Amino acid sequence: MSSQEQLLEGLNGPQREAVTHGGGPLLIVAGAGSGKTRVLTHRIAYLMAARGVRPGEILAITFTNKAAAEMRERIQALLGARAAASMWIMTFHSACVRILRREAHRLGYPSGFTIYDSADSARLMQLVCKEMDLDPKRFPPKSFSAQISNLKNELVDYDTFAEQAQTEQEKKLAEAYRLYQRRLHEAGAMDFDDLIMVTVNLLQMFPDVAEHYRRRFRHVMVDEYQDTNHAQYVFIRELVGAEQEAPVVPPSELCVVGDADQSIYAFRGATIRNILEFERDFPDARTILLEQNYRSTQTILSAANAVIERNEGRPAKNLWSEQGEGTPIVGYVADNEHDEAAFVVGEIDKLTDDGAITPGEVAVFYRTNAQSRVFEDVFIRMGLPYKIVGGVRFYERKEIRDVLAYLRVLANPEDTVSLRRIINVPKRGIGARAEESLELFAARERITFAQALRRVDEVPAMATRSVNAVRNFTALLDELAALVEASSPSQLVEAVLDKTGYLSELAESKDIQDESRVENLEEFVDVAREFENTFTALLEDEAALEGEEVVEEDAEPTLVDFLERISLVADTDQLPDADDEGGVVTLMTLHSAKGLEFPVVFLTGLEDGVFPHMRTLGDKTQLEEERRLAYVGLTRAERLLYVSRAAVRSAWGSPSYNPPSRFLDEVPPSLVDWRRGESPVLSAPPALRRGPSGRSFGGEGFGGTFGRSRQKTEAPTLSVGDLVNHDKFGMGRVQLVDGTGDRTKARIDFGADIGEKDLMVKYAPIEKL
Repeated sequence: MSSQEQLLEGLNGPQREAVTHGGGPLLIVAGAGSGKTRVLTHRIAYLMAARGVRPGEILAITFTNKAAAEMRERIQALLGARAAASMWIMTFHSACVRILRREAHRLGYPSGFTIYDSADSARLMQLVCKEMDLDPKRFPPKSFSAQISNLKNELVDYDTFAEQAQTEQEKKLAEAYRLYQRRLHEAGAMDFDDLIMVTVNLLQMFPDVAEHYRRRFRHVMVDEYQDTNHAQYVFIRELVGAEQEAPVVPPSELCVVGDADQSIYAFRGATIRNILEFERDFPDARTILLEQNYRSTQTILSAANAVIERNEGRPAKNLWSEQGEGTPIVGYVADNEHDEAAFVVGEIDKLTDDGAITPGEVAVFYRTNAQSRVFEDVFIRMGLPYKIVGGVRFYERKEIRDVLAYLRVLANPEDTVSLRRIINVPKRGIGARAEESLELFAARERITFAQALRRVDEVPAMATRSVNAVRNFTALLDELAALVEASSPSQLVEAVLDKTGYLSELAESKDIQDESRVENLEEFVDVAREFENTFTALLEDEAALEGEEVVEEDAEPTLVDFLERISLVADTDQLPDADDEGGVVTLMTLHSAKGLEFPVVFLTGLEDGVFPHMRTLGDKTQLEEERRLAYVGLTRAERLLYVSRAAVRSAWGSPSYNPPSRFLDEVPPSLVDWRRGESPVLSAPPALRRGPSGRSFGGEGFGGTFGRSRQKTEAPTLSVGDLVNHDKFGMGRVQLVDGTGDRTKARIDFGADIGEKDLMVKYAPIEKL
């Protein structure tokens, strides 16, 4: 059997077509569990074996480092380590950073630019708003950061936005955007959104750069295409040369893989339009549908199909499996959220005791992070091991961020955000008043904060003690900076911990938490050492990609190399590892569950107002995304699937009666075995009660009494623009009214501190002013 035939062996018909396709753009619509990673990796191998494509001509883009690592491992198994090392298999951000390290000088950035994460960006925006003397209640820095991120995802720069700004809010945002970008540039830094936006600008402004990468990457593949935002979409089009009118280099061969039914990240800027309109964007494109599922039983797939088919405008797709019908879905109606958690944990305990599963094979999904607390309480009480995905991650811990800030300043002395983070860490007598004096001096002299530190003697009204403390701080930085050239990253980490006194202060502390912080810092040193041990191989990979040889004096890892690697670690890549005793139960939100699979899944909180979320009930587009989220949750299960809801759930300290989730009503009753239908202690109004069949007697619609402590006899008639007063939230203005009668729901804006709230008008403690 030839190597080409071996690559196609075991693939079903549509998979073979996707692997062997050549020529124009290709869209692979890959249903959940349909083997898309296998198709992608076999397509890459087939390109090389059958069509003679060189590894360095291939770019495969994923959304997480975990997915990229899995793809690289599979390609290595198919083609060998050398071939896998010679192609770019990485995330959008990693690919852009590689391009920018080489080309960013054209736009005035240093090649060793700092990458600001979300916390750094938020801190810089706070400084910008303070510099503009903005009232944080009227112009919240957090809101400005989110809006600027959205603008960058749409490739809208501050000049363009300033021209469009009309309201005072928009004008202030435009000014903040301009100053924020100026401060970033002065600090030699980019935030995560810049990485893609600046790369797009680079490709559009410098045709020779675009041509270089188009010549190099003749085959571009994108996984999870339904999750791309506008900036990522334009980046791909620029990279393959789709916009060229008279191309110097023929467009690269583009292959994208995705599933419109799993598009659940609109809140991050992802647009489902990119995959729904692929054939319009690329008229000569071919679409191949993968519907055979290799993960789940047919019962689970039939439930998922029944739910998602309610969405309009989606390409028809029907998942099927050869794994048999399997066990019916188990349904449970709990008295309240505590009873629901007790049921879930009790079932897990029973299954693990019987030896049917191990804890690591189980996942508990919920719509929002706040729902995890009650599950944690029961897991702790029962003594079952669990792990929450989405807690404080290693690189987000204060002690790690502090040391990273020192390292960033050593790599880029103008990094204002990092500099101001460590100016008094550990405490060295530089208080808030001294820092403010330095900030004002820098603004008056039109110099950076780092330059102001060096001219501390000129700062007016600065106390002698503070002046001396600043001098000692800059001397410390100079001492550490002198070590950069001759030291490895791990040696620099140890030097920072030692010379700053950071480690000794923690070691001498009586606080038991500081003991774990010391352990975290020891782990961070190990991270640096591990990076050094693998760096040479990584450098050889990079050189092979560029068609160059490794220069011996460049073979040592630098601080910039290490910081880049740390910056590109994805939160979603951190999942609990199995241990010798079978791992731990995973608790996570449905958004975090994307791309994962578990033999046993508990899908909880299935009530209208909880899931689907209250804020989506009056918006068709948002409700369809909630339905896609339900589809994702259902299709994570391999063998056993449980669905549950609570008849009564606490909200704002009061009981909330929510009708059953409409998603439950969309699942055929024959697929669900209701262990418990109507609870004996249900106290919801009759219209909201559920009978033994699992159907609600009152029909579908808005339900819930969030925040109510009393039932009102008469609901006010509200219109958009009306002013109301709420017992808890105060005065607000009506933004949206939806529904009729008892099910009328209003979206009310209570100002910057509270924000918008969706309330049931009949039950909410509000009065019309």
